[in-house]
Amino acid sequence: MSQSVFKPKSNVVERLFGRRKAVIGVIHALPLPGAPNYDGEPVERIYEHACAEAQRYAEGGVDGLIVENHGDIPFSKPEELGPETAAAMAVMTDRVRRAAGLTVGVNVLANAAVQAIAVAKASGASFVRVNQWANAYVSNEGFMEGKAGLAARYRNTLRARDIAVFADVHVKHGSHAIMADRSLTELTRDAQFFDADAVIVTGQRTGDSARLDELETVRDASSLPVMVGSGVNPDNVAAILGFADAVIVASALKHEGGWWNEVDLARVKSFMQVVREARG
Repeated sequence: MSQSVFKPKSNVVERLFGRRKAVIGVIHALPLPGAPNYDGEPVERIYEHACAEAQRYAEGGVDGLIVENHGDIPFSKPEELGPETAAAMAVMTDRVRRAAGLTVGVNVLANAAVQAIAVAKASGASFVRVNQWANAYVSNEGFMEGKAGLAARYRNTLRARDIAVFADVHVKHGSHAIMADRSLTELTRDAQFFDADAVIVTGQRTGDSARLDELETVRDASSLPVMVGSGVNPDNVAAILGFADAVIVASALKHEGGWWNEVDLARVKSFMQVVREARG
């Protein structure tokens, strides 16, 4: 039996992005077929929008991208998603990867780890983000269980162990009372024990900053790379990169700071200048 799960892992941030202190921009896709707000527009327009966002991020100097079906609000539980979501995400992610020439990942909302791995395999993406990889919590969508066991077996079935898993710890938009008897330290260790490749710290909602004390706790609890997945902006990125190996950022790089707006190239360039100074 392979013992690789118990061996120290190489730093996935360095492996995928060629550096530590990486910046990953988020592409919030327009509503996809099957979503409540999809109005029947040609899917080519959805793909073109995502590629234009990717090119602005790339021109601004980010290190990687993650594609999310954020326009599909309100999100469904994984078992309620139709195959049309994964199909559209796979085509879009492939187009984005080719348009940007950057390392690209996938997050299929909400918490659709198996679908995300399928999309990544089909599109050539390098990683997936999973908001609840281990344990469980009460999300906006209802009770949400971690699907690490199922997803890891599916990933192996596809011979896709090269696809990394970035797992949130104490993920935003939910209540963690059901796990209240386990500390943040233990929840972090659970994600590592269940073979995640990196752990993500967030604030309470999209755009809310992660607390530095929580970030430090997560960093000290795990040998995995630690990322911040919400609320990163030019004012706090230097402090955050003092603890984190990477940041996933969107709202601060959009027009007027709204996640629903298009990427603002000037904001990306300004943000990356602050990052370069913080890297020293």
